[in-house]
Amino acid sequence: MSKFALVTDSTAYIPAEYIQKHNITVAPQVLVWGDQTYRDGVGIRPDEFYTRLKTSKVMPSTSQVSPAAMQSIFQPLVEQGFDVLGIFLSSKFSGTIQSAVQAKEMMGSAGEKVTLIDSLTTAMALGYQVLEVARKLEAGADIKEVVALAEKAHTRTGIFFAVDTLEFLHRGGRIGGAQRFIGTALNLKPILAIQDGKVEGIERIRTKSKAHDRLVELVAEKTKGKSNIRIASLHANAADDAKALLERVVKEVNPVETIFTEVSPVVGTHAGPGTVGIAFMFD
Repeated sequence: MSKFALVTDSTAYIPAEYIQKHNITVAPQVLVWGDQTYRDGVGIRPDEFYTRLKTSKVMPSTSQVSPAAMQSIFQPLVEQGFDVLGIFLSSKFSGTIQSAVQAKEMMGSAGEKVTLIDSLTTAMALGYQVLEVARKLEAGADIKEVVALAEKAHTRTGIFFAVDTLEFLHRGGRIGGAQRFIGTALNLKPILAIQDGKVEGIERIRTKSKAHDRLVELVAEKTKGKSNIRIASLHANAADDAKALLERVVKEVNPVETIFTEVSPVVGTHAGPGTVGIAFMFD
């Protein structure tokens, strides 16, 4: 019987206890700050990141996991007898999955043991896809089953989020369809979603509290009538807001699982501090 190893990247930001429980390998993205380079979530934690961001005159940038770093993860797993399934953030955000493809090619015939999936999303919408595959494998599913499941998982996941400003997404080139919101009144709070692998503008709300109200409504609408709903709230240096959102969503959709998490520094670089969101998955 084959053994399987799951690999994802740090933008999933699956809580550590789930990573350990399901033996998931995480490839850290790269944060570049001045002349310093950090591995996302390893060399610099979110609390350190946002504290420094408040006073830094130099803004950070990000870089994808390199092909060599990917190979250094894949190769030992294959040599230990594992079939590797890698599920990574949207190819429309990052070249991470292209690095994985290059790493697979660098491995020669051993690369045949590596299967790669574009999640078409990030954060816990990606995280839930990875966790679903992990749980199916643990329940005895074979690799063909879980690959077929993973390839369509993006149709059952989603994420809505509210940002304090579009400045960070715009500066990082990840603004996608939300570009149309640039130049609107500064006091309006954009609600965004990840759709077809890209950031899209959904609505502009006048106040933060009303934007958070709308996040709850949107998730309730998207999950209405669905079964086995899983919900995760996420935040970039806005823990209290995210906890309150999670409590409210739970009352609306009655999920079978909830996760409270923060986004990694790499995602925080693009979303900006004050961002809160809700990710979901259903059967």
